[in-house]
Amino acid sequence: MSTWVLLRGLAREARHWGGFARDLQQRLPPGDQVLCVDLPGTGSLWHEPSPASVTGLVQAARRELALLRSRAPYVLVALSLGGMVAREWAGRDPDVAASVLINTSLGGVAPFWQRLRPSSYPALLALARPGLALLPREQRILRLTSNAPAQEEVAQQWTAIAATAPVSRLNVLRQLLAAARYRPDGPARAPTLLLASTRDRLVSVECSRRLARAWNVPLREHPSAGHDLPLDDPQWVADAIIRWHRGLFHAV
Repeated sequence: MSTWVLLRGLAREARHWGGFARDLQQRLPPGDQVLCVDLPGTGSLWHEPSPASVTGLVQAARRELALLRSRAPYVLVALSLGGMVAREWAGRDPDVAASVLINTSLGGVAPFWQRLRPSSYPALLALARPGLALLPREQRILRLTSNAPAQEEVAQQWTAIAATAPVSRLNVLRQLLAAARYRPDGPARAPTLLLASTRDRLVSVECSRRLARAWNVPLREHPSAGHDLPLDDPQWVADAIIRWHRGLFHAV
């Protein structure tokens, strides 16, 4: 029996997983548990200051997991910034049995123009404009991170999340600083699967390809989804994770 820990990316929280956590839970063996953990500054912890280092984010995530009375071993499933947290966590905690990193990027492995594509800069600057209302902001985030059509319902849901758990500009900057400064010392001890979107418009797929070559770990690419791969094709993500995990631990 394992605990599956889901970690989101920059300024996102547990509720941004949508139905993916439920769908993954339904695919797992009896006794396995899926938990979505918020990082400080987001979700249930929106009022707390975010650490400005990935190490600090790992420590905070482990504290949250302890409060939930979870049981080891852990499988980490993490998107974007969450993937950096998962990589550091897996390198520090022998209770981490495996990790899945989705559309992540790491300093020292990929150059900055691949970690954040220059074509996304105008949209990101527009998001930082003071006075931008919540719904237009979430609509712009969706256009940047999702390639799926007709996402108005999701935009409304994300607007409600932002209204109840606002992420401060300072916490966004702290998380950006943590991501920019993080340099892993190589692959984690635990088995790792990389999932990436070939058409990611925020983070180049080359970041995951470089990681796969450097770490000699498997990479699965989705041909059409955007940066928020679990939003655009949750079934594909769940299928890829389950097939890989079964091959690791249930091979005859």
